[in-house]
Amino acid sequence: MPLTATETLSDFETGRLRVRDHVEQVIDMAARKADLGAVLAIDAAALRAAADAADARRKAGQARRLEGLALGIKDNIDTADLPTTGGTAALRGAAPANAPALQRLLDTGALCAAKLNLHELAFGITNNNAVAGAVHNPWKRGHIPGGSSGGTGAAVAAGIVPAGLGTDTGGSVRVPAALCGVKGFRPTIGRYPAGGVVPLSRTRDTPGPLAHSVADLALLDATMAADATALTPRAPTGLRLGVPRLVLWDNLDPGVAGSCAEALDRLARAGVTLVEADPADLWADDAAASFPIVLYECMRELPEYCATRGIDFDALMAGIGSPDVRGILESQMGDGAMPEAAYRAAMDRHRPAMQRNWAAYFAQHRLDAVIFPTTPLTARPIGQDETVELNGTQVPTFGTYIRNCDHGSVIGAPGISLPAGLADGLPVGIEIDGLPGQDRALLDIAAALEAVLPPLPPCPG
Repeated sequence: MPLTATETLSDFETGRLRVRDHVEQVIDMAARKADLGAVLAIDAAALRAAADAADARRKAGQARRLEGLALGIKDNIDTADLPTTGGTAALRGAAPANAPALQRLLDTGALCAAKLNLHELAFGITNNNAVAGAVHNPWKRGHIPGGSSGGTGAAVAAGIVPAGLGTDTGGSVRVPAALCGVKGFRPTIGRYPAGGVVPLSRTRDTPGPLAHSVADLALLDATMAADATALTPRAPTGLRLGVPRLVLWDNLDPGVAGSCAEALDRLARAGVTLVEADPADLWADDAAASFPIVLYECMRELPEYCATRGIDFDALMAGIGSPDVRGILESQMGDGAMPEAAYRAAMDRHRPAMQRNWAAYFAQHRLDAVIFPTTPLTARPIGQDETVELNGTQVPTFGTYIRNCDHGSVIGAPGISLPAGLADGLPVGIEIDGLPGQDRALLDIAAALEAVLPPLPPCPG
């Protein structure tokens, strides 16, 4: 099994591992597993120099909290020393500065080891990127890793890096975490400093960590949020988890249904109270808020971001290679553009209604969190970009994979995907969501569940 981030730092501290040896492993693994398509850029010489400097600081007793930890960074997160391309043709070269959330990691000694592949412009769920290339799932080549942070999910699962950053607008950290068998955390919106990300939606975009352990998620979260609260795993006995069956547990792939049902059984046997209850309707408001927020904000923020990089928006559009991404953006450039009235209704009426109903659900049932399958199905073959088969029916690929994650993103709530098992050799994820602002409490709960749920076997790829 690959070392976790916290194990790596512990080995640095005890002298069992040098930072230079750590980054040599990253460089070697990136080369050996290049066929995954996860890594877009790595500067081996610069990484070795940074590792030597970190080793010197450790030897001098000047190590910072994350000194020498090599992280993979999704390539829509701005980096000043490696290219930031957003996985598209027009964005080339380094950004003017590191993203503020990333800078907090670097300021505590972390190393930006590699830039990782993504669905083009982060506008999709398969990571079948026609410009940068498709990313393969390390559990089964030829299958998707999920998206849009599929490069990060695949790189962490395959042991290229011990942990990494993705971004999440509608599930883009949690979906690849689920499909690649790792852990992924979407924080409360606004928890990390804003900016420095190729934008889709300021209301919904956030960076988020992917890693092998909840302790790793908590470590990276604490650094990016400047939150010194220690991870304190909860005892399973006394936890109350809502099980909202409507929508979130409907029409599941049999393997997903079986793994997640077994996860609930394990939790119940460990003393967790499962509360079978649904919130007041979230789904009509979610449908009215989800795309209006993203599409309206994207068509204002993406051109502004391009301008900061000295790139004409028409040139960006001309360089888009993925048909699904081109189709979405072109649909917003004429009479079919999202009207401001729909956006205002989403922001002023539908999103607040979801937030009220979510808070009321927790209060009424005295919930600590809610639990549900992260995705209704496991990874499907690369190329099924429009539809996938679920229980004998062709269903929309994008809408089906984000179905269970989207409402939390609109609400702005924190969510964590944990591995729940394997179905036909492919990982299944189970998610817990909390109340906005209760990020550390949700991580404490995740640590409790991690101790109860069975670990996955080593990733074969």
